[in-house]
Amino acid sequence: MTPAPARFERPAPAEDLQAADERRRAARILLRQPLLHDVTEDRSAELRLVRRHREELTRLFAEGLGYRLVVEPSAARLFKAGLGRDATRGLQRRSGRDFTPRGYALLCLTVAALTRCKGQLLVDELVAEVRSAATDAGVDVDLDSIADRRALHAGLLTLVELGVLAERDGDLEHWADQRTLSLLDIRRERLTMLVSAPLGAASSLDELLDVAALPSASGGARVAVRRRLVESPVLSQTDLTEEQAEWWRRNRNREREWFRDRFGLDVELRAEGALATDPHEELSDVTFPGPGSTRHVALLWLERLVAAAKDDARAADLSDRVWRHVTHAVAAAAVAEVLTDWGSGFKREHREDAARASADASRLLQATGLVRIDPDGGWWVHAAAARYSARPALSVAAVTGEASLFDDGGFDDEEQT
Repeated sequence: MTPAPARFERPAPAEDLQAADERRRAARILLRQPLLHDVTEDRSAELRLVRRHREELTRLFAEGLGYRLVVEPSAARLFKAGLGRDATRGLQRRSGRDFTPRGYALLCLTVAALTRCKGQLLVDELVAEVRSAATDAGVDVDLDSIADRRALHAGLLTLVELGVLAERDGDLEHWADQRTLSLLDIRRERLTMLVSAPLGAASSLDELLDVAALPSASGGARVAVRRRLVESPVLSQTDLTEEQAEWWRRNRNREREWFRDRFGLDVELRAEGALATDPHEELSDVTFPGPGSTRHVALLWLERLVAAAKDDARAADLSDRVWRHVTHAVAAAAVAEVLTDWGSGFKREHREDAARASADASRLLQATGLVRIDPDGGWWVHAAAARYSARPALSVAAVTGEASLFDDGGFDDEEQT
């Protein structure tokens, strides 16, 4: 008998590496700029890249993170739900100062006013509509006062940056202080993309935040954990529910590859959780360490906080390996030492105002997720903070069998979270 010829399976075609790289770049663009519009030539090129891969990107964000992606001819919107009641990623003015509650209120009133405005109007006409919206909402505003006018101005500039407003003519930049004239265009298609949560589904602010942060029905623990690493690069076991912690233990090695392939992020696995870093230093909205007086104060302060936390841990049990407590008195003494020892190298406002230096550095450390402050003033330092100290570290490897984030591990002073 003549043997039957051997059958060979045709190998599956290799993935188009260029297409995969383009999808990864497009996904990173959307994480960095969730409301993407073609206001500049560079942004137009980014938008074209997103449009080219919109089907794969829509599926990636929906299945991987529970986020909805809308792609239009002139704009794309990734509806990132965020982490719910997290106040560490607020809007900032161009000066770098955080928006005040008044600023947020006036921004919301402006968005409400824009929904009933004509497509083009003078800034003074928009101000009149904001006054009307405030009256309807029962909010007391005084747009003749410099404080409210500056708060409104910050909101207008933010809407320009988001592409919702476009200045056709005039001088919006100096409107708050000099009452300059400006002619504005309203981009209604982008205005409809602005609000990320269904307002009708909530009856209070807290409920709105909770509804917005809910993982998709099909995602569960997987979506919740992935969101934590994307939105805040420090993942702590103590912040996870029992279901999420169990899912993470079973899948964390595979997840490391998932984040690298989809977003180009390196996920460092440690006993206390994980740390996501971007080798290209593009995705973090909070650069740390880095240049500037605030970051220098924060880095030197953090080194002393870590030392104090380790000293306290040596005298305590290791039941909680993620957070170490530091008293308010110790934290205050540590920043005072920093300002005394290194104050001559900081910018003048920090040299002359120790309270402001401390406040600015404290906000930065909280924004990075490396520090938490209790309402009573007590400080908690995350284990990952030890990466920013060159001093000998406390290790729990002998207890857990795994490396700890309290190990120095060859920390590079230029790394970002």
